[in-house]
Amino acid sequence: MIAANPLLVATDVPPIPAAQAWARAYDGRLGPLVNLAQAVPGTAPPRELLDRLAAAAATPAAATYGAITGDAALREALAADVNALYGADVEPGEVAITAGCNQAFFVTMMALARAGDAVMLPTPWYFNHKMTLDMLGIRAVPLPARAQNGFVPDVEDARALLADDVRAIVLVTPNNPTGATYPAATLEAFRRLAAERGIALVVDETYRDFLPEGAGRPHALFEDASWRESVVQLYSFSKSYAVPGHRLGSVIAGAGLVGEIAKVLDCVQICPPRAAQAAIAWAVGATADWRAATRSAINRRIVVFRDVVAAAPGWEISAIGAYFAYVRHPFDATGEAVAERLAREAGVVTLPGAFFGPGQDRHIRFAFANVDDAALAVVAERLRHIA
Repeated sequence: MIAANPLLVATDVPPIPAAQAWARAYDGRLGPLVNLAQAVPGTAPPRELLDRLAAAAATPAAATYGAITGDAALREALAADVNALYGADVEPGEVAITAGCNQAFFVTMMALARAGDAVMLPTPWYFNHKMTLDMLGIRAVPLPARAQNGFVPDVEDARALLADDVRAIVLVTPNNPTGATYPAATLEAFRRLAAERGIALVVDETYRDFLPEGAGRPHALFEDASWRESVVQLYSFSKSYAVPGHRLGSVIAGAGLVGEIAKVLDCVQICPPRAAQAAIAWAVGATADWRAATRSAINRRIVVFRDVVAAAPGWEISAIGAYFAYVRHPFDATGEAVAERLAREAGVVTLPGAFFGPGQDRHIRFAFANVDDAALAVVAERLRHIA
């Protein structure tokens, strides 16, 4: 029998299939299934974007290989967008387009760390980040993000945990799974720590386009040219443009690191679709109003979800924002057992906190952005059903 890579064998099983199995066991007794497990857009892209995707897919160029770090038009559009939002001076050559943000994280970790090195992840962590490190033989150093601090990590905790083998600190804001948004001052403190220690600060901003209206600039990390020495930004087009099936993500880093990332991309040859790149290059500027309306709708859903939880005795929101609510359950049971009951008996599919790392058994993640207000409104009754 052929032996598989032991690092892969030891990697945790992806959690989404477990939640899907619970969902299949629901018999419909309380009405239609409400799936709040996976972070996917709840609306289709604007019609013109769909038309442009179809038109671009019909061109001969869409079936060819493109530039290793992505097509120039999309890199230029994203650089301009980032510069406008952050007051930055990012050059297109400092942008790499990837096949989704998970690939952006994967290639960044390969560029920064070797097997046997370590990378710091905030806990609760995004499980795909932890899985990537495990597969690569990179040790994950848990950085606690505590409920009493709104699940925002403390730079002094990171300082105390840093060892010589740590090659990067990863932050996710707005956070998956908690929904917490890290203050600009916190991000700046982590930037200074990373620069001081000569390591990378990797900031995953997949959900940056869903901050509350009027929130302003998410941070000032790009305002000084020194960002190129230590800051790496990851981004996903999936949620903001409602195109998760097209697998588009990005890495923004100093040209030197992007050059190393290009080696990885050239080797793995998993390229983002050229048709999607062409359409999104147009959409970055042309769909600003549509994206703003989507952000407003999702932020209104936060208010709806707060009311849902308030109507379910014992349940308590610990953090909420962007796509997610991290909710403390009232039971003397593991979060996994509660989430399974909620799916099987009440038809509400969620992910337990334990899927996002140790010490999270009291919490459950609700991804509320992919359902409408009417579907969300029935969740309070369903929560009471398993009381």
